[in-house]
Amino acid sequence: MKKILLLLICVATVLSAQQTDSTIIFESPNKNLTLPTKTEMHDAWGIDILLSNNGFGAAGFYRREFDRELSGTMTFGIADSKDENEIEYVDYWGQTYSPGKINRFLLMPLMLGVQYRIFADDITDSFRPYINAGAGPTLILAAPYEKEWFSSWGYAHSYFTAGGYVGIGAFFGSDMGTLSGVNIRYYFVPVQGGIASMQGPTDYTDFANPKPGKVNKKKEFGGFFITINLGSMF
Repeated sequence: MKKILLLLICVATVLSAQQTDSTIIFESPNKNLTLPTKTEMHDAWGIDILLSNNGFGAAGFYRREFDRELSGTMTFGIADSKDENEIEYVDYWGQTYSPGKINRFLLMPLMLGVQYRIFADDITDSFRPYINAGAGPTLILAAPYEKEWFSSWGYAHSYFTAGGYVGIGAFFGSDMGTLSGVNIRYYFVPVQGGIASMQGPTDYTDFANPKPGKVNKKKEFGGFFITINLGSMF
């Protein structure tokens, strides 16, 4: 009986020892040592590639993150703009030309805007949709079409106007140190009175006194743009 009781005591002792936490924790002798922390990045810069039916362009942007949802932006771009009535032809030598075209245009908008991230708590950070809007001054250069493309800008006239845009887009990727995404924007760039863009066909009803065709003036230089964003945060 004593042997059985002694055996039970030994088993109980072994089981109790197995339930004891045997984890050993080592502490650094340097009490001033701190663990590295990830630096938060609120600023970003990069380029935008602009695509539209009216032409192509590029822009540089700076972005400042105020909080998880709201950001401010500044962009400066250069984009081509065409009259919606012009038609391009290709001659025997491969050169393009547009009959009746008076001026070629370049837009240089400087826009200050805001971005608001939507569904921030419902969608993973690898897909960050947002809405945005902006406004600012725009410089328009009108160069005579009759001259060669590069030399024509030496004869260009400048026009200043105010413009703006609204859009919707998204950033992609889980790497929060980079910015890559797509934004669809509609730009509003009105010019009061318009700028001469196309010359209508000459009226030869009276061959002795032919009348020049009506001059079409371009009054709206905006439109839809697909913007591809490529940048990095710091």
